[in-house]
Amino acid sequence: MIDYPRYDRDGWRRWVPSWKLVSGLCIGFFGTMVAAAGIAYAMVGVPVVDDSATAQNNVYYWADGSRMVATGGERNRQSVDLSQIPKEMRNAIISQENKTFYSDSGIDPKGIARAVFNMAKGGDTQGGSTITQQYVKNAMLNDQSQTISRKVKEIFVSIKVGTDVSKDDILEGYLNSAYYGRGAYGIQAASRAYFNVDAVDLNPGQCAFLSAVLKGATYYDPAGSTSIDPTGATPKANQDRARNQMQDTLDKMVEYGHLSQADRAKYTDLPKWKNPESNAQLGGQIGYLVRLAKSSVIKNTDVSEQQLEKGGYSIYTTFDKKKVDELEKAVQKVYKKNIDPKKRPEKDTHVQFGGASVNPQTGAIEAIYGGEDATKHFTNNADVTGAQVGSTFKPYVLAAAMKWGVRDPDLGETQAQDERTVVSPKSLYSGKNNLKIKNYDGSIWQNEKGEQWRQENDGKDSVGEAPDYKIDLREAMRESVNSAFVQLGMDVGLDKVKESAVDAGLLEDSLAGAGYPSFSIGVSDPSAIRMAGSYATFADSGKQRDPFSVTKVTNKDGTLFSHKVETKQAFTAKVADNVTDVLKTVVEDGTGTNAQLQGREVAGKTGTTDGNKSAWFVGYTPQLSTAISMFRYPDDETIKNRSFLEMYGTGGEEKIHGASFPSVIWQDYMEDAMKGEKVEKFPKPEPIGEVINDAPSPTPTPSPSVTEEKPSPSPTPSPSKTEVTPSPTPTESCGPFDFNCDDGNNGGNDNGGNDAGGTGNSPSPSTSPSETGGEEDGGGFIRGPNG
Repeated sequence: MIDYPRYDRDGWRRWVPSWKLVSGLCIGFFGTMVAAAGIAYAMVGVPVVDDSATAQNNVYYWADGSRMVATGGERNRQSVDLSQIPKEMRNAIISQENKTFYSDSGIDPKGIARAVFNMAKGGDTQGGSTITQQYVKNAMLNDQSQTISRKVKEIFVSIKVGTDVSKDDILEGYLNSAYYGRGAYGIQAASRAYFNVDAVDLNPGQCAFLSAVLKGATYYDPAGSTSIDPTGATPKANQDRARNQMQDTLDKMVEYGHLSQADRAKYTDLPKWKNPESNAQLGGQIGYLVRLAKSSVIKNTDVSEQQLEKGGYSIYTTFDKKKVDELEKAVQKVYKKNIDPKKRPEKDTHVQFGGASVNPQTGAIEAIYGGEDATKHFTNNADVTGAQVGSTFKPYVLAAAMKWGVRDPDLGETQAQDERTVVSPKSLYSGKNNLKIKNYDGSIWQNEKGEQWRQENDGKDSVGEAPDYKIDLREAMRESVNSAFVQLGMDVGLDKVKESAVDAGLLEDSLAGAGYPSFSIGVSDPSAIRMAGSYATFADSGKQRDPFSVTKVTNKDGTLFSHKVETKQAFTAKVADNVTDVLKTVVEDGTGTNAQLQGREVAGKTGTTDGNKSAWFVGYTPQLSTAISMFRYPDDETIKNRSFLEMYGTGGEEKIHGASFPSVIWQDYMEDAMKGEKVEKFPKPEPIGEVINDAPSPTPTPSPSVTEEKPSPSPTPSPSKTEVTPSPTPTESCGPFDFNCDDGNNGGNDNGGNDAGGTGNSPSPSTSPSETGGEEDGGGFIRGPNG
């Protein structure tokens, strides 16, 4: 009988339980827990190993629902006996993952406590698993979820397996079921995938390497996984991680007595590995499409790479087969007709193209051109690139001038909307070649070394009539005049130009630092997908939608993912439609006349970079936005310090421009892609802004019968952190709108900077005058975000 409240006590003492009662309750509680655990353990049996014969392919579908390809789901596995697995491989796994494997009960209490603690902090349950637990999870439970219930079940099953199954059988099962990347399940398939040898022939260095890959092939495969993580899973980053992990494993093997120090000393670097093998089923453009869709699934759903590799998923894409085929045909037509590496080996080798089409109303990626063949050229040129976009960046400068306006030269550097003047396309800027660039307040721009900037135009030609070379912004865009847009960018503020590009849809990490005047003329290197997507924002009157490639993912359990279009009003219709109207003139009678379509309105922009290293054409109709890039870059990874090559003389042309081969490809493709589509016109733009004149007085002249853009309610952000702060204003300066003023401080040369510049090998665009203005800015590969 429980004496509570206590009968023989008065007052508050009646409510204080006796030590006998407390101890009895505790013993009862723990006894109950032990009994429950015992019952649970007794009820748990050793599950049957999952039958891999039930695995399916992943099926990818075209936008119309027809089947594109089945791939990625068949198990690449050849199970081998433990006797065929080197003891060094067994010891590498045990040393790295579970040194007490042969003596523990199947679980590691300390590891479990650590996993529980991680979950309490909001982390996952990884990090507390023994080899037995990993084997149970992978081969028996077939459950990769990070939940407490799954972990508890795993613990009970692992204890049962650890008791009833021999350690050698567990280790053999684990090594044969684990996923090593490259579609390889099991140690035999992995040995072939990475080293083209049988598992029995692996040396200690190769064994230590494969144990490292088990931590996650995305980040340990030395070939890289840039299609999944363009910046974090590069070949160099993966090789560094794998090398460090491999060395750590070898050191532990020595420490635990599994390897002699003499043998350890033989393996100081990564073993020689081979590149992933091609799959003929994924040849041509199919491989690029599958990789892009696969990356999208991994990034945007709860399906992991490992789960996707196991198969059983139906992936519905946005890709239009007709458009994909037509884009490939248009590129091949230009290549076969004009590019001849045998005839011009010094000029026509390593020529590459990239391309993408995005639907302006949805953001759907309808077509891409990733390269000549996904089984030969492994980089998707539509999604990952280091090719600078040149003058195709100028529309973002114009959009910034119309959205935020130029700054008042008499006020501080950071200005509110109502302190700025929204710009009309009729505004006049200097088209003078070798123009000395000024700050917004009229002082001559200088970098931290006191060096000035003179902006060169393509062909070193001045545009406009001497002596002032005044042209309006429409003509400046039509003729692609660098000097006018560089100065406009300085007047608006490069932070606002950058913000405009991001608003349109470019990823910020693909943009160069906005610290030098040349930022406004395209020293950044977005992908073709993002360029097409950002121009689509102008095509749909300022409505921005991120490009996407997968509409739906299903499996036997139903629909796992369904894409929802999210629309942002990046620019007002007035701003976007005026940008489009200006870009129409580029195609009608400017640098982009090769892109004209029969009976359709087209807006677009050509782009060419310093040193003639890349050329672009990006353009759109109301229904489709397409970007085409061209560059020379060697695929051979054995070439040290690879960089972009000049295209002078390529294809028999004196110089490659966006107006040449890229615009020809664009026109040929779009003519076919738009067949059968309704002919639509762009909206007529409303008048916008005020006319900024290059008169010495900074006071703007109102344009007749135009309406000023209403101020945006959004606050003015601070300048970008990457922006370089100009040196103090020189004592002698020019008027803020006097573009032909020269204060006598000569700076720069015909190349746009203070000297010719050196060869750049970094994938990040240069930002100093000597690097961006020079004729030898090599740049680097590979850079760019997923589309």
